[in-house]
Amino acid sequence: MRRLGKLAVVGSGPSGLYLLKHLVDGIDQISGSLDTMVIFEKSALAGYGMPYHPETTDRYNRANISSEELPELPRKFSEWLETRDRDELASWGIEKESISESEVYCRLALGEYFHEQFHTLADSLRKAGIDVDIRLSCAVDDIADLPDEDKLRISSGKGGDEDFDTVVIATGHRWLDDDRPEEGFYSSPWPVSKLFPEENRFLNHAIGTLGASLSAFDVISSLSPRHGDFVRIDGQLSFRSFLGAEKFELVMHTSEGWLPHLQWDQVEPFREIYRHVSRERMLALRGEDGFLRLGTYFDKVCRPALIHAFSEDDMSALVSQLRNEDFSIKEFVEEMSQRHEYVDSFEGMKLEFRKAKDSVENHRPIHWKETLDDLMYCLNYHAEFLVAEDQILFRKTVMPFLMNVIAAMPLQSAEMLLALHEAGKVRLVAGKVKIEGKGHESGTTRITVESGDNKQEIEYRTFVDCSGQKAMELGEFPFDALTDGGAVREARAKFLDKKASAKVDDDKLLIEDGETMLRTGGIDIDSAFRIVGIDGSSNPRIYDISFPHTSGVRPYSYGLQACNTTAGIVVRSWIDSVKIQHDADGNLEDVSESYASF
Repeated sequence: MRRLGKLAVVGSGPSGLYLLKHLVDGIDQISGSLDTMVIFEKSALAGYGMPYHPETTDRYNRANISSEELPELPRKFSEWLETRDRDELASWGIEKESISESEVYCRLALGEYFHEQFHTLADSLRKAGIDVDIRLSCAVDDIADLPDEDKLRISSGKGGDEDFDTVVIATGHRWLDDDRPEEGFYSSPWPVSKLFPEENRFLNHAIGTLGASLSAFDVISSLSPRHGDFVRIDGQLSFRSFLGAEKFELVMHTSEGWLPHLQWDQVEPFREIYRHVSRERMLALRGEDGFLRLGTYFDKVCRPALIHAFSEDDMSALVSQLRNEDFSIKEFVEEMSQRHEYVDSFEGMKLEFRKAKDSVENHRPIHWKETLDDLMYCLNYHAEFLVAEDQILFRKTVMPFLMNVIAAMPLQSAEMLLALHEAGKVRLVAGKVKIEGKGHESGTTRITVESGDNKQEIEYRTFVDCSGQKAMELGEFPFDALTDGGAVREARAKFLDKKASAKVDDDKLLIEDGETMLRTGGIDIDSAFRIVGIDGSSNPRIYDISFPHTSGVRPYSYGLQACNTTAGIVVRSWIDSVKIQHDADGNLEDVSESYASF
């Protein structure tokens, strides 16, 4: 059995934070294996994470998770807020008297909370006898695997080269710096401050966003208060432009023309992997070839759970459709999508807003959304059982719907969006967007929008790609020595029908040892999150819990609860190896024994 020995953690955001939490919880069982812990953080502040960092986000950017939904840390978020003084709370738009576990607050506040909890957990490890060294402003330049020495070598901006026994990559979001400000193009909204106008100036023109997701709303929520006032008149929120900002406008481009679903009340605020199916049943659903078919999972697990949920929501038509065995997962997604498609998406949001407000304020759960989230959470942690054909269906058809439904917009954000639309300051354009590059007019970016047979060309003086974290290519993996040394390989899925690969674009296919497979994105990992090398074997020295790296294997691992679960699975695998006195195989049959804890 390998000892953890000298452990390096690359990154101190939420994944790294929850790794510390699970280490503290399991310290009695793991302390004999762990000697030293070095945490590398490229920024000057530890424990925030990109979405919550003061250098990245803005006081107007709101989180989409409440205190009661946050995985356990030494202190509850709502309790921590109670300890802050009024001036600090006011800077986050929070009134002390209205602090609530169910409220959604400013992301800067959540970042400060994470920062304090991070240092509290580090101190707990130190008190338990673990030497914890937090290195700030210390980016990791490269990681090299030294299998002959059973070590890993980290090269960093501070300290040069240093050897470790175990490394956990927890770098989180990674945005490529492809901004072209001279053309008004920004490849991501982050840091959002780069979009702010100069002092005493306005962006007095139309601003385009690729996407209408929560990231797009971060752009809207940051820019709109800098170009006008939100005022409440007779209970109705309205927006009024500042003098000189009359032409300020926001245009969101989406292929389907959808706006996000809204926040809803839940029976159980925490997702569970095995809420609707046991581990034994889940493993037994695989065929003789070892694969789990998406249709089988939908029929045997999702269908009965959703029938129960829709019955609780008094949605009898959906219950009838689900009782028809020919009603497939694809048809289910199409049906639910159509129910939330509106001729005018903003009018649709007005209708949804009333329902969502009633759900949240009167504690009326929307059971089907909560059930669907749990079902997909379970599938995520068994996704390596899916064949390539089902991976394609899941990513192309199911995931876009899920991200629209589950990444719910807070009610306060929706109210702002509706006020801006009422004032003629925000609109939605449906159609497939292609970013063409430099516009004909100086300082602009040119895009084309295709919708059916219609195609139009638009130029923007400010255009922001808000389409989210892209699937990482192997060549974009940030640690070249691991790539060059064959310690990592592309994530992949096998085709059940070899002919099915002929329908897939060549750039999505991987041919290895004469077998054609689907590239699912990012790097390959085993079920304990150990990286897998080109020889197909798991590396016992290095773990990767960074979502952009591992989304090819874990496509639905997003959000803080997934950060907690992922970190917990890694630490549980260490504890189990101590118990059984040898390293776990990293296969799902073994690792999933701990899933009942999450």
